[in-house]
Parts: sequence; structure tokens; C-alpha cells
Amino acid sequence: MSHDPDQVYQPEADTFLLLRAARAEVKSGDRVLEIGTGSGIISAELARVTGVVATDINPHAVMCARGRDVEVVQSDLFSGIRGTFDLVIFNPPYLPTQPEERIDDWHEYALDGGESGRMVIERFAAEVGRVVAPEGRVLLLVSSLTGPAEVEELFAGHGFSSDRVAEETVEDEELYVLRLTRRE
Repeated sequence: MSHDPDQVYQPEADTFLLLRAARAEVKSGDRVLEIGTGSGIISAELARVTGVVATDINPHAVMCARGRDVEVVQSDLFSGIRGTFDLVIFNPPYLPTQPEERIDDWHEYALDGGESGRMVIERFAAEVGRVVAPEGRVLLLVSSLTGPAEVEELFAGHGFSSDRVAEETVEDEELYVLRLTRRE
């Protein structure tokens, strides 16, 4: 299959906010996992500092990220991922989407957060504990459209504490990066 860059989520304000937070968080020697790498810009940047593995469900994104020399696996969230990571990064699909608003292309996977905007985030929260190291950290981008307090509560239910480490206003929404760690 040839890769179609038009089928890959291109870096936007949310990408660059998460990249800034990731640069501030990553340490040399960290084992990093980026879920939903898209264009691969964040993984490629962090790979200058430490080892990074990335995933994306979209085959066009996988090929795009490989073009940036990112080690990437085509996967839905954590399927096929083994071992633990010191830092897990995710810019999830977070737009609240009604069934009639859905589009039938690969962008759907990058944007559609279900009716609450938290459909994929809920799956991520349920599974991330199996791949994050005991002292590991998670950076998760969320939007005011998604309900950051509800997302923090969701992760608290899975044993994680959260801090908002970055934020930015973009058009009619607030973007936040949550830093999640296991509760003591």
C-alpha cells in the first residue's frame, strides 16, 4: 500500500503542546512509548534523547512515522505491546462526536472520541497500567471539550494521580497535558 499523507493527522496546536510537555518530561535512559504517533513528530524528537517505540492504528500514519525513522508498530492502543515503559505519551481522539457526524476515513481514528469525547481515553485508562513502569509517568493531552475533571477522575479510579503540566487556549477550547503517576 502506498501511504497517503492526507490520511494522517498533521501536527496542530495539540501536537506542539504535548511535544513541549514531553521534551520537559523525558529523561535520557527512559523507555518511551507513544500511542497514536500520527505523523511521528513527537517520537522522532524524543528519539534524539532516548529509546522510543510508537504505535498507530492508521497504516498511513505508520508509514509516515517510519519515514521519520521512528520505530512504529501498527496497533490499536497497546495490542502487541510487551514490557513496561518509563514514559507513555498519548494525544487521543478527544472530539465529542455524534454517530451522524462520523466520517469514513482514517482521520476518524485521530479525531472521534465518541459521544463524550472520552471513548478511547476510557480504553487507554483501563489498559495503560499494564505497560507503565511502577515509577513511570503518562502524559495525556485532553481538551475542555472532553471534560478534564472527568478524565482525572477516570484515572483516579485506575490508581493514578494527575497534575496539569501544560495548557493552552486554542480557538474555543482549552488544551491540557495531564501528567499521570501511580498513587503511592
